[in-house]
Amino acid sequence: MNNGQPIAIVDAFTETPFRGNPAAVCLCPGPLPEDRMQKIAGEMNLSETAFVDPDSEGGFFLRWFTPRCEVQLCGHATLAAAHLLWEQERAPADEPIRFQTRSGPLTCRRVAGEILMDFPEEPGLATPPPRKLDRILGTSNFELVERNRFDWLVLLEDESQVRDLTPDFRRLLWLDSGGLMVTAPARRPEADFVSRYFAPALGIDEDPVTGSAHCFLGPFWAERLGKTSLVGYQASKRGGLVRVEVPGTGRVTLGGRAVTVMRGELLR
Repeated sequence: MNNGQPIAIVDAFTETPFRGNPAAVCLCPGPLPEDRMQKIAGEMNLSETAFVDPDSEGGFFLRWFTPRCEVQLCGHATLAAAHLLWEQERAPADEPIRFQTRSGPLTCRRVAGEILMDFPEEPGLATPPPRKLDRILGTSNFELVERNRFDWLVLLEDESQVRDLTPDFRRLLWLDSGGLMVTAPARRPEADFVSRYFAPALGIDEDPVTGSAHCFLGPFWAERLGKTSLVGYQASKRGGLVRVEVPGTGRVTLGGRAVTVMRGELLR
């Protein structure tokens, strides 16, 4: 690997530094070995590190790694990667950015300072609760459980339950899925629903703001609220807003802002 390879930390789904979800973005001249990417992600020790390198068609290849493993879809690190490419003038300012990923092609565009991302819907189906869910969450007061190919979704009664939840992260490892999200209707005027997302199996006890979870949350709340335009607030300590459009085409549009908080170089 060449010395001086650019890397940055970008806070996604916020325009305020040290809020939202931080992602490391590594701008690579070409593909890196998989074990190298995993070691860099472990060194950065953020929920995700994005690795971006140019393709032959004017777009970019994009992969995402947690400190423990590669993931198939990541919203906040995609937003962070697009933000950094535009900020550093590595992509035309007035054109969409097209990423090739392990979940297929993803497109990002800018509208009035907000980055809009075209992602696949990941709806779930109602399912019996996993064994000992009450012990995992520390409450038996849940209304509904759904599951998609990545995650569990648990509907709680109100926002305060979501905020106050203290799950058992060790027991969360019992679940045979990537993660678990809890959600409820929002009390706050700026949002339609609130959520939190836990994924210790991926090396992330709690993710601050999870774009990809809204591929599940968006269709779920669109159906329940009878709306196609929604705003979700992720009620982690850092917090962040995610705009979601659910047109019913099998795709969702996720929207948010981002701010770069650190730039540097990989020297080894």
